Amino acid sequence: MIKVGCCGYPVSMKKYYEKFSLVELNTTFYNYPRTSTVEGWRKKAPEDFEFTVKAHQDISHKFKLKPEKECIEAFEKMKEICKILKAEILLIQTPASLRPDKLEEVEEFFRKVNRENLTLVWETRGPAWETPEIREKLREKLRELDVSHVTDPFKTLPVYTGEVAYFRLHGLGEKLYYYQYSDEELRRLYETLREYEEKAEVYVLFNNLSMFDDALRFVHYIKDGSFPSLTGTVGLESVRHVLSKTRYPTTKSVLLKRVGWRLVEIEEGKQVRLEKLLKEVPSKTYNNVDELMKEIKV
Repeated sequence: MIKVGCCGYPVSMKKYYEKFSLVELNTTFYNYPRTSTVEGWRKKAPEDFEFTVKAHQDISHKFKLKPEKECIEAFEKMKEICKILKAEILLIQTPASLRPDKLEEVEEFFRKVNRENLTLVWETRGPAWETPEIREKLREKLRELDVSHVTDPFKTLPVYTGEVAYFRLHGLGEKLYYYQYSDEELRRLYETLREYEEKAEVYVLFNNLSMFDDALRFVHYIKDGSFPSLTGTVGLESVRHVLSKTRYPTTKSVLLKRVGWRLVEIEEGKQVRLEKLLKEVPSKTYNNVDELMKEIKV
C-alpha cells in the first residue's frame, strides 16, 4: 500500500482532510505543543486520519542523537505527542553536520530509547553519508536497529527499510523546495515505490512548494493511471493561468525566481517549465499579465 500526504498543512486543515488521510506533522520540530493543543489536532481530524510526527530539533540538531539524559527526555516528550495523535511513526531528520563518524553514538541512542510500539525512521543528510562504504555500514546498523532509512527517492534510495518505507520529496530545483513535479517524474516515482510496496507499507510525503497539487496528482495517478490537467487549459492559456496569479508590476528576474519553476502545458500531454519561456522575454518591468503575454512565445 502506498500512502500519500504532505509535510505539514499547505492548505487549511478542513480542505486538507477532504483530500488526504495522512500528514507529517512538522510543527513539533520547532515547538513542544501543549497537550491540549495536540488533543485538539487529533479531535479535529477524521477518525481514520493518520499522523506521522517529526521529532523536535532538540533531539536531532541540539543533542544530535547523543544517548544522554536531555536527549532521552526530549524523545519521551515526542513519544507522548505520538500517543495522543495515535501516530505510529516518528521521523528524526538530522543535519549534514551530523556525520558518519558519530554513527556509533547514534546507534547507542537508538538502542537506549524506549520506543515501545513506535516505528522510528531516520533521514540522514549530507554527502558524507552517500559513499558506498558508508552506505553499507549504515545498512548494517539500521538493519540491526530496525530503523528505516528516509530518503528523497529522486536523489538516493534507502539502504534499509523494515516494515515501513518512508520517503520525503524536497524537489529537484536549484533552490530547495522550489519545484513542481512533472507527470513523467511522478510516473517514475510510482515505479520506484512499487518495488517497496511488495515488502513494506510505503509512505511518500511531498515537501515542495507545490506539494498539495503534486500529491493530489500523484494520488489520482495511483488510482486511475492518468494525470489531471495542470491548469485545465493548454498553450498560451495555460501560461496565462499561472502568470496571472503573480503580482504586478514585476520584472523578468523576479518572475524567474517566483514562478520559473512552475510547469505549464504547452500542448496536451506536454509540459515545460515557465523558466524556459520566460528566458526569451525582454528584461524589463511588466505592469500586468497582458503586457507579459505579448512577449511569450509557445
